[in-house]
Amino acid sequence: MDRRQLLRTSAVVAAAAAVSPSLVSTALASSAQLTTARLTAEIPTLPWPAANDIVAATRLPIFPSVNFLATDPKYGAKGDNSTDNTAAFRKAIDAASAAGGGHVIVPKGNYVTGAIHLKSNVDFHLESGAVLKFSSDGSKFPTVLTRYEGIECMNRSPMVYAYGQTNIALTGSGTLDANATSSWNKGSDRAWLESRISAGVTDPAKRVFPGSGHTARSTFIEPYNCDTVLIQGVTLKNPKFWQIHPTLCKNVTVDGVKTDPSTAANNTDGVDPESCDHVVIANCTLGAHDDNVAIKSGRDADGRRVNVPCQNLVVVNCTMNGNWGAITCGSEQTGGIRNVYGYKLNVIGATKFALYVKSNTKRGGFSQNINLDSVSGTFVRSFVFVTTTYNNQTGDFPPAFGPFTVSNSSCTKAARVFDVSGLPNAHIKGLEARDCKFTGVADTSNILNNVDGRKFTNVTVNGKPI
Repeated sequence: MDRRQLLRTSAVVAAAAAVSPSLVSTALASSAQLTTARLTAEIPTLPWPAANDIVAATRLPIFPSVNFLATDPKYGAKGDNSTDNTAAFRKAIDAASAAGGGHVIVPKGNYVTGAIHLKSNVDFHLESGAVLKFSSDGSKFPTVLTRYEGIECMNRSPMVYAYGQTNIALTGSGTLDANATSSWNKGSDRAWLESRISAGVTDPAKRVFPGSGHTARSTFIEPYNCDTVLIQGVTLKNPKFWQIHPTLCKNVTVDGVKTDPSTAANNTDGVDPESCDHVVIANCTLGAHDDNVAIKSGRDADGRRVNVPCQNLVVVNCTMNGNWGAITCGSEQTGGIRNVYGYKLNVIGATKFALYVKSNTKRGGFSQNINLDSVSGTFVRSFVFVTTTYNNQTGDFPPAFGPFTVSNSSCTKAARVFDVSGLPNAHIKGLEARDCKFTGVADTSNILNNVDGRKFTNVTVNGKPI
């Protein structure tokens, strides 16, 4: 057992005893075994010791080996493509939670449902052929606390939601389809939210979309203020907004998931960890009509009120098919972003940037210690694009950027390799590239403004060294 395996095993033991102590007593009382979730594929040793430590320290959930079949008459779920299963799924989750935890099993079938709210120590598991069809009836999605584009508010529930829960999972090989929600899941009135803040409404409970005459879309999967979360194996279809949005969470693992690359809706980022600590995104096929992985930490004044960074993230062994950034930091990064590691990322399609970092002096925040290794593909614009003047918005909060590193990476097509600009009063603190080979580059010049600590080692563009 190597050091990382030992650390993760120790974390599992600690989780069983400390994170979910009720699981131990439940298992002893019922003679049920405890099982720890496992990844769909082992994470390779990463080229950064700190990244290996993040993987080892990010807890995976532990569940009693007890199943609760959602179609049991006690709960009443029916996969007949017409029955409303909202109450049946809630009963099954409540029963599993009351029993001390376990697996709610959804067998093959087409299940119409409203919002699914996960509870501590429960794994909601979709078997092969199980399809959740989220309802066109907006009343099936109660008003909950959420963040809309980095601002806390009350809005209709995401399709799958949890608030303040510990040790939860959404797993299996089934499909979640949000197509029918288009009747109510629409709107992007962030301006109304911002007007409420300008009017001095600091309490998110008083920034309520439903009934206000204003609308904003709901995300697809959103654990909020949760600890030890696993989203694994499932396929998402027909999103209307951000697809996987863990917010203010700790110990989040997204593994073997497929997100939707269609262009039917805008801003359908694949995974958006926001103000989270210890996040591992592995073995996924990410598609999006926007960013593949977009790391966030709140917007402007409300982001400064919450003031929680997003930090300690590893993205590994993923295929990416979104049309903006493979790894994007911001623009909602007012709380800051640090310690990000992307490894073995295969970028396909019309993706614009491998690394896209964006803020401005209104948003502020920081993106620090951002690292890519073994990233390859074709890029419509630049391999790295860093901007401190995003959308030309201005204020009194210059962002603090850098260092950024890129290693062992390549492209076969790009408009440019590096387009990186700091501010005269807020230079970017470090940009290093080494052992990279960029070919098919249309413009071999690089834009590097107000960048301190530039270092290029064994880096070629169309065969010529930088």
